[in-house]
Amino acid sequence: MEKSSELNLGFVILVSCVATLGGFLFGFDSGVINGTVDGLQTAFNSSSAGTGWNVASMLLGCMVGAAGAGWLADKFGRRTMLMVSAVLFLVSAWGSGVATGSGEFVIYRLLGGLAVGAASVMSPAYISEIAPAAYRGRLATVQQIAIICGLSAAFFSNYVLAAVAGESTAEFWMGFEAWRWMFWVEIIPAGLFFIMLFFIPESPRYLVLNHQEKKALDILSKVNGFAQAQKVVSDIQQSLSEDKPSLRDLIDKSTGKVRTIVWVGIGLATFQQLVGINVVFYYGAVLWQSVGFSENDALLINVISGVLSIGAVVVALMLVDRIGRKPLLWIGSMGMAFTLFIMALCFASGSFDSNGELVLGDSVGTVALIAANAYVVFFNASWGPVMWVMLGEMFPNQIRGSGLAVSGGFQWGSNFLITWTFPIFLTGIGLAGAYTIYAVFAAISVFFVFKLIHETRGMTLEEMYG
Repeated sequence: MEKSSELNLGFVILVSCVATLGGFLFGFDSGVINGTVDGLQTAFNSSSAGTGWNVASMLLGCMVGAAGAGWLADKFGRRTMLMVSAVLFLVSAWGSGVATGSGEFVIYRLLGGLAVGAASVMSPAYISEIAPAAYRGRLATVQQIAIICGLSAAFFSNYVLAAVAGESTAEFWMGFEAWRWMFWVEIIPAGLFFIMLFFIPESPRYLVLNHQEKKALDILSKVNGFAQAQKVVSDIQQSLSEDKPSLRDLIDKSTGKVRTIVWVGIGLATFQQLVGINVVFYYGAVLWQSVGFSENDALLINVISGVLSIGAVVVALMLVDRIGRKPLLWIGSMGMAFTLFIMALCFASGSFDSNGELVLGDSVGTVALIAANAYVVFFNASWGPVMWVMLGEMFPNQIRGSGLAVSGGFQWGSNFLITWTFPIFLTGIGLAGAYTIYAVFAAISVFFVFKLIHETRGMTLEEMYG
């Protein structure tokens, strides 16, 4: 364990918290769309497929942002890329609210997606590269707490704005509808994030990579003393080859094939989305309205789910460095598979009214609601935070940026696929069919974890192999 009597945990926590503001904005930007779907449909007169595109378009930006951020961060620095993402968050929040048509709206959401994608891989990478191994899992898990807090903040502000205005499509203030103000609320945390980034240092591993060992030594000395800092700098130098990292490093030179660790990273990133979690985050209001809840009740359910999510991530925070990453993933996969199948059975038992809307009996609706929240808890106590922890730490130094870029690209690509197809599933195979698909993927992830995931608890980043 990388402990030291000179450990400056306060400094590490401070810079980690600033970095996780990127996670908060990631969550807010992802969750705010949940309460604006009705407004977008009304303002832009969009079909189910069109609505799915308006909601999911951000995710294409996320895919590009995540894929490019790793390479750009190796070139320009982790902190620099976080600053760029902060500016994009600001532009996207303002533009999404002023958009007058789908095309304009999609452009601003794509910019927001670039910010979310970059922050999603850079924040955990930055934390992993500055935190001591003994605390890395817990500090990186704070990223997921920030994401869920961002989601919860978006759900809460959506609920309040819709409740005060009467509904999301009603005029709220200065002649603008409530759904537009839902986007504009994000300007406040995005501005704070940009300002706070000026007060944290660059990643020491990036500095060593770019032959700025003295700066790296100064930063690491603040973390846990000069003697330990010297050892860490030496270890970083030994773990890096003479060439700067590139995508070519993802190929094993001895076999000519993509490294196994890269495929594991892609699997982790993809399964996290194929279990359907962002259907709850992006379409929660639509989902619960489709089974009979009012808009305000559906938005309130989102708030409750957000609070439960925070509690679940706190559980992961306490356990990730005690029992390890793999057990949490395994338990989460089993729990999600079970609760998703329960939800699918509940939706399959419903009937349709004269308007073609799915209706659940009171008891069945209660079971579906409990199962949905249990599913969210299982996800946020396992795959939600642990996937990001592992992606931030599992790759060797030489391929960390590239490995994160590729895995992040697949993560957001899968997210886009799930998000875009849900409205189509809703009008095609229905909720029962959609949730059966997500349940099957959750069941498959049980075997993926058991066979391919290796524990990384307590290992330094220089000990990672791949």
